[in-house]
Amino acid sequence: MALSKISFFDFLKSLKSLWFMMIFLIIIFVFVQNSSTIEARHVMIRFSDSYAIYWEGLLQTLHIFVRFSFMIALTLIFTATTSPMDITYAIEWYLTPLRLIKFPTQIMTMIFSLALRFIPTLMTETQKIMNAQRSRGVDYNRGFISKKIRSVSTLIVPLLVSCFSRSIDLSLAMDARGYDPYGKRSSYKVLKFSLIDLFGIIFILFIMGFFITMCVLSEHIEGFDNLLNLLFGIEAF
Repeated sequence: MALSKISFFDFLKSLKSLWFMMIFLIIIFVFVQNSSTIEARHVMIRFSDSYAIYWEGLLQTLHIFVRFSFMIALTLIFTATTSPMDITYAIEWYLTPLRLIKFPTQIMTMIFSLALRFIPTLMTETQKIMNAQRSRGVDYNRGFISKKIRSVSTLIVPLLVSCFSRSIDLSLAMDARGYDPYGKRSSYKVLKFSLIDLFGIIFILFIMGFFITMCVLSEHIEGFDNLLNLLFGIEAF
């Protein structure tokens, strides 16, 4: 994140959507499951002989939350360091073998590039609609869940209408410019497989093979599982 010049506060803002999931996971793993379902051994709070809250449930929730946080961090780094056109070119290159079975790779690439292109536009359109609805007295932050759901409906319907309108205008503009989805197309930027790409793939495969080997060995070597958890914090399959 430091090399890609991503602010840590932007990362914290992107985690706001995970708090509801965090509360839901705590209810599932801590308050609902018992020792027979999560193989818990350490009691955190015991209410009776038949019901208790275990530390393993809380740690399992934190484990899932940290994994989702890392996924969001990687997504931020990927989008900050790679342009949408480079992503489109990469997807088209990876889909090249599917042309042998007559798969429309160019059409799928075009759909993906258009989706990436219109994400900022739709976000801007959503903000405009929300401001317009707020000026009419709609409150998206207060009230019970049922009221918030009704408030969101005032946002979704105009947004869908705007999306369909933009898609029709885009299709007419592409037809007017003579776009042929099945025609042979050239590219301004041609991607070529280089030696650095080969080293990158080998390095990733080496890391995957290393951890898979560790997990497999932990099932056959006595005491290896505890060492694996101590060093890497991972469990056997």
